[in-house]
Formats: sequence, structure tokens, C-alpha cells
Amino acid sequence: MFPPQNGASTPRSRAGTCGPIQGGGMNAPTNASWFDTVRRNASIAVGAVAACALFVTPAAAQGVIRDAEIEHTLRDYSAPLWVAAGLNPDDVSMYIIGDDEINAFVSGGQNIFVHTGLILAARTPNELKGVLAHETGHIAGGHLARSAEAQQQAMGPALIAIGLGVLAIAAGVPQAGAALISGSQAFAMGNYVRHTQVQESAADQAALAYLEETDQSAKGLIDFFNNNFRRYEFVMRRAPQYLLTHPYSSDRVEALRSGATVADHYNTTDGPEDLARFRTMQAKLIGFLQTQGQTLARYPVSDQSADARYARAIAYYRTAQMDLARTELTSLIAENPTNPYYQELMGQMLYESGRSAESVPYHRRSVELTHDEPLLMLNLARALADDRDTVDEAITLLNGVVRIEPLNSLAWSELAEARDFRGEQGLAELASAEANYARGNFPAALSFAERARRTLPRNTPSFQRASDIATFSGQEVRDMMEDNNGRRRS
Repeated sequence: MFPPQNGASTPRSRAGTCGPIQGGGMNAPTNASWFDTVRRNASIAVGAVAACALFVTPAAAQGVIRDAEIEHTLRDYSAPLWVAAGLNPDDVSMYIIGDDEINAFVSGGQNIFVHTGLILAARTPNELKGVLAHETGHIAGGHLARSAEAQQQAMGPALIAIGLGVLAIAAGVPQAGAALISGSQAFAMGNYVRHTQVQESAADQAALAYLEETDQSAKGLIDFFNNNFRRYEFVMRRAPQYLLTHPYSSDRVEALRSGATVADHYNTTDGPEDLARFRTMQAKLIGFLQTQGQTLARYPVSDQSADARYARAIAYYRTAQMDLARTELTSLIAENPTNPYYQELMGQMLYESGRSAESVPYHRRSVELTHDEPLLMLNLARALADDRDTVDEAITLLNGVVRIEPLNSLAWSELAEARDFRGEQGLAELASAEANYARGNFPAALSFAERARRTLPRNTPSFQRASDIATFSGQEVRDMMEDNNGRRRS
């Protein structure tokens, strides 16, 4: 697994797969401008730091990670909660942020972002589901839209205070005026945090209802708060009240406990399948995100469980110890040949080692087992594109990927190379325009689109698409130039 590079496309509704830190693999990296906007407007749902600031963003976030196995697990955990909340699961997107901060948030509509640090901090599936239920409460409650209104309303008292301060100074009372002006921010923040604290409490109570309706316990959410946030409460209680966007952890726990302990499913425990998928998810994250030493400390060679071998195979692979990696992975495939992610990882290892032809059967098998998972299709296409005899199949697969994920810039880039390899210059330049448009690189998108227009036959869908990209990108470039000129004048 690897954090996405800047300027790549944001994943949408479908999941991806893991890839090595060095590059390649099955990721659809993040659109930098889109993700920065999300970060600026993020509504942090849980996190110790979130309690000490008014507008908190996941500043340390490294980007969106694509992993089919993990995203499928998270969606399977979440889908019943979404249904209980009256949401359509197809309308909710979930993203994994490669960051060790214990955090999750909702932003940009029905989009849930979960940090890898939170997944690894959870001790049971029930704890993780509790957090996901809380985030679902934010979506169902329309808290993002209401937060925007609250921010605007909070500015009213601040502006009044500033106005009174100016009048006081003009009336010859400068000290009173200065006090009013300097306190204006506190007025705004105080009004806003009261609103966010109510929202957090409402999301907690909504989580209780969703968990109970889906025959699950809310004990995990209580345990998660106790284990991860209550230790920071002494810091929170020293902060001014107008800085606290969340209620105190102890107050949240007691409010949750009063409702959870009398619920019918309070003593319900996680099922064996949920536990197995949870352990596999954590093992995979540890193998890809932590050092080999940390991975082997958690999963020593003496541990011959499937999850331990999976984590070690990934750790060995990341440090180019291919013989050890293949030994661990071969044993897993022999025991469970229908696991698509074992097949995908073996194909990934071979492909990244420069053995594209050998990787094809494993990638092909992973696609067959997942019924055309788009980013596994991308893995297969990349391996096929290295051979002139199979480049046509690669193009067919890549066209399928971009139909499902039209903002997958990696797929568009691979398609551009495959088209160029086949001598289709106009279509190659159009694919490059699509890739740069998905990345938010509008000057490059405009350039490639104009070049495609000069080559493609007129009155064709491809020519029209190139014209559309040129029009939209051109407007973005003009807007950027106007913004830059405005900043220079100011």
C-alpha cells in the first residue's frame, strides 16, 4: 500500500488495491486541489486534537489510499448502518487516509474519511463500527450544511462587537473599543462551538440508534472513547470553553452509557467473520505502512497464522526480500486459492520486479475472483500493456476502468501510453488530457486537449470530448490567472 502522489485523481465509489511505496500498484491517487478543499472544510468527528480548535483539519493527512480489500470491509461494516439511517449505500463514498492520527470525518457531502491510525487504534470491529455509526449520524443529520449556516450566524456577534469597538474608539474610549474588537473572535467562536458540541452529541445518540437497529452493541463506541480520548481530557479542561468543538469525553461516555447499557443488544459481540476481516485489515495496514522491524515485532516468524504470514509477506516485499515474500505468499495461496487479494499481491510483486509476463496469470485470476473490480483490472492492464501482442486487451480493460472511475488519472495515463504504443496519436493525447484534467493540472489538460482536437476527426465523440476539456480547462486557467493578478495587485 502506498500513499498517493500529489495531483492524481480522487477515488469515487469503488475500491482499489494495495501497491508498494515505491510506486506502481493499484492506487488511484488523490486530486490535490479537491483533497485540499476537503481538508479545509472537514468536519472532524473524533480526535483528541479536534477538541482544542474551532476549525480543525487533518493537517497531517498524507492522501487517500486505495485498497479493495480494506474498503470492501469498511463498506460491509457500514452499509447496514447507512440503511438504518435512511441513506442509500450507493450514494455514500468512503476514503482511507494514510495518516497515523486517530481521526475520522465527514466532508463534501456523503463522504466518510477514515484515517489508518484510527483503524489500527480500534481493538475490535465493534469499536470501529461505533465510529462509523457516529459519522453516519453526521451525514443523516445534515450537519455539514448546518455547520456552514452556523459559521455565518456566528459572525454576526463578532461584526457587532467590531462595530461597537470602532464607535467606542471614535467616542474617545479607546480601551473599551480595543477590548470589544479583540474579543470579537471569541464571540464568534463561542457561538460556533456551542453548535458543534450539540452536533457531536446528536451524532453520538444517532449512532446508538443505528447500532441497536442493526442488532449491534454500542459498547465498542464507549470503549473507543475511553481507550483513545479520555486520557486527554485533563488538557481539554484547561482550554477555554470557546475553543472546545466537542463535548468532554467523560460527558460523552456517560451520555452514551446511559442509553447503551439498557439496549437489547448491549452484550452482543462481534461475529467470527467480522473478527477475521478486522484482523486481516489491520495486518495488511501494518505490513504496508509500518517498518519491517515493527511488522516482525507484531507478527514474529513463530506466528504461522494467515494474517501474520500476510503481514510478513508484505513487509518482505517492501524491502525487496522477494524469496521470503514469495514463500509466505505461496503458502497462503495454497491454503486459500480463491482469495483474490493473495493473487493480486503475488501479481504485484512479480510486476514490480520486472516480470510482467509472469504476473499476468495472478492478476487475471484476481479479476476473475472479484468479478471485474476496476483497479484490479488496471493492474492486469498494466501488465498486459508491456507486450505488443496483448496491448489491445489492455486498452479494452482500461476503457472499462475509466467508465467505472472516470477520474482515475492513473488509468487515463496508462491508456495514453497504450494508445501511443499502438500509434493512435489523437486518442493518446485525449487520454493525456483526461489524466491531467483529473489531476487538476488544467494548463496541461488544455494543451493536450487542443493537440487532440488538431488530430482527431471532427464530429466524433472523441473530438467533442477534447473540445469540452479544452473549454472547461481554459476557463479554469483564466480564473487562475485572474486570481494571481488580483493577489499581485493587493
